[in-house]
Amino acid sequence: MRILLSLFCFVLLSSTAYSQNWQSITPNDQLSGWEIKGGKATFEKSGDELIARCNDRRENTFLCTEQLYTDFILEYEMWVDPDVNSGVQIRSHSRADYREARVHGPQVEVDPSARRFTGGIYDEARRMWLYPVSQNPTARDAFQNGRWNHFRVEAINNEIRTWVNGTQVAHLVDDRAEEGFIGLQAHAVYRDQDEGKIVKWRNIRILTDDLSSYTTPINPAVPQVSYLNNELSEHEKRQGWRLLWDGHTSDGWIGAKRDDFPPEGWTMADGVLTIQGSDGGESSTYGDIITKELFSDFHLIVDFQITAGANSGIKYFVDPNLNRGDGSAIGCEFQILDDQLHPDAKMGVNGNRTIASLYDLITAENYSAPGRKKQFKGIGAWNRAEIISDDGHIEHWLNGEKVLEYDRFSHMFRALVAYSKYAKWDNFGQWDAGHILLQDHGNTVHFRNIKIKEL
Repeated sequence: MRILLSLFCFVLLSSTAYSQNWQSITPNDQLSGWEIKGGKATFEKSGDELIARCNDRRENTFLCTEQLYTDFILEYEMWVDPDVNSGVQIRSHSRADYREARVHGPQVEVDPSARRFTGGIYDEARRMWLYPVSQNPTARDAFQNGRWNHFRVEAINNEIRTWVNGTQVAHLVDDRAEEGFIGLQAHAVYRDQDEGKIVKWRNIRILTDDLSSYTTPINPAVPQVSYLNNELSEHEKRQGWRLLWDGHTSDGWIGAKRDDFPPEGWTMADGVLTIQGSDGGESSTYGDIITKELFSDFHLIVDFQITAGANSGIKYFVDPNLNRGDGSAIGCEFQILDDQLHPDAKMGVNGNRTIASLYDLITAENYSAPGRKKQFKGIGAWNRAEIISDDGHIEHWLNGEKVLEYDRFSHMFRALVAYSKYAKWDNFGQWDAGHILLQDHGNTVHFRNIKIKEL
């Protein structure tokens, strides 16, 4: 009842007070002003409904506006078959020079599966998930399967915010605000029983003028996810976030086994901090770097990009005095690895040396969407590591999805350490505080957008 009341009030507000300012862009019977891109699914008008039949077995199909939009408020209603994934592209493109003109750009997701990511933002054919709804789990029930659902999208400057049935789902700050088309997706189907299933839209309308007068109040409980590079959003500043790397100097960092920053090997250019490849050894050439400060309870974000076959890591609760000899400084490690090419992925126990794992202790797997793979965006793409330490409770997140959690003061953690390479270090991982470390493992790895919020 609460959801229905919220939806009624939301629709009433948006459809009465502002009705004279909206422009309907619902396709007519001839689909004038729209064009089909991508696959071979079909679109047809039936009464006030636009119906897409998902019958392409190879690629997604999109019905796209000929007009391009940058800043707007968009509303529409959608109905999807419970077995069909779909969505609406915004600020999107289909350039001949990009993947054979494949449609790409932000998509407001419709996900009727058990994952329930409807209203999240997925960057189609490009950066993958930007705002999975694991970032805002209370909104995963906003979508009502098998019914008409109301969507609102506010894309203004570099922010994109979404609502489903009056519940705010996403609050994204992107590093770009591109002009592009709006596209209605008929997803490819891969099973015989899904061919011909339908997606429907109605009441598609848009505002493009005087948007500040019509924006919806933001729910402060909805987490903001920012992809600004080496820059904090105003919301992050208010929340207590700060940059650990300023984007161009070594301020705040030193070598793990020296009193200054390494004179070579670590480079800074175009807002990217890079450890240059060397001999593939563990801290054997240029050396790890650590923060000058120590941290205990914190939320850390690091964007990283690995090259083929690379190995590195982000360590926390690091005590650089424990190992002054060969090898890396000692601390808990968020593993960074090319799981396909680096041999370390097949070592350890049950994958506990694969990407995002607590190295040599706990294997990373998708907690946010059980049964699905970890959301690694690939070699040469930017991926996001998050580490949360709160009164002994630790979480690793990879690209917005939780991949493991543990209690560093528990008997189980001590038992895992006792049978690992860390057994010889007394009270490993249980020190009150420690440095944060970026690892030199002899391979080229890039970092940027390193920020922290102390809890």
